[in-house]
Amino acid sequence: MAYPFQLGFQDASSPIMEELMHFHDHTLMIVFLISSLVLYIISAMLTTKLTHTSTMDAQEVETIWTILPAAILILIALPSLRILYMMDEINNPAMTVKTMGHQWYWSYEYTDYTDLSFDSYMIPTNELAPGGLRLLEVDNRLVLPMDIPIRMLISSEDVLHSWAMPALGMKTDAIPGRLNQATLSSSRPGLFYGQCSEICGSNHSFMPIVLEIVPLKHFDNWSYTL
Repeated sequence: MAYPFQLGFQDASSPIMEELMHFHDHTLMIVFLISSLVLYIISAMLTTKLTHTSTMDAQEVETIWTILPAAILILIALPSLRILYMMDEINNPAMTVKTMGHQWYWSYEYTDYTDLSFDSYMIPTNELAPGGLRLLEVDNRLVLPMDIPIRMLISSEDVLHSWAMPALGMKTDAIPGRLNQATLSSSRPGLFYGQCSEICGSNHSFMPIVLEIVPLKHFDNWSYTL
C-alpha cells in the first residue's frame, strides 16, 4: 500500500502493473528531454543578442520540427497500445469472481463455487483492531490465489462505482445494468488495498477494498472452511 509522502507508484504486484510502470518511466524520460530542450532554447533566446538570419526562414528547420514531434508521438503511442490490448485480453481464466458495488459496500461471489458469496463492509474506526488501518480495513476480505489468471466481473446495483486496485494496475467502472470484465493476476502473496474511485454519494470515502492474495493450497483450505 501507499505510505505517507509517497511520490511514485506502489510496488507492482502484477505483470500488467510492471508494464505500466515501465511505460510511465519511458514517457517521463521523453517529457524530461523535451522540457530540457525547450528550456535551453528559451534561455538561449533571452540571453543571446545574436541572431542567425537563415534560421528565421528555413524550410529545413520547419521540416524537422514537424517530423520530430510526430516521431516522438509514435514512440509513445506504440507501447501504449500494446499495454492497452494486454489489459483487455483474457486468456483461459482459472476462476471467475463477480463483484457488485452498492451504496456503500462491495459484495463478492465466487461463481465457480456453490454458494460462496459475502458482503464486504468497512470496519468503523471505533471497532478497529490494534494496528488496523483507518478507512481501509474491511470485515470480509476478498481472498484469491496467486499466479493464476482470474476474471473479475464488475457491476453495480445502484449508482456508478469503480473497483480500483493500484498495486495490480486495475481500475474498472461498476455500471448499473452493465457487466464489465477485467483480468487479475498477482505474482506475489500479500495484502493489497484499494478504494472506490468513482464519486458515488455521501459515503463514497467509506468503500475500501482489501484483497488477500495467498498460495493456491491456502486458498483451497480457506474455501473449504466457508
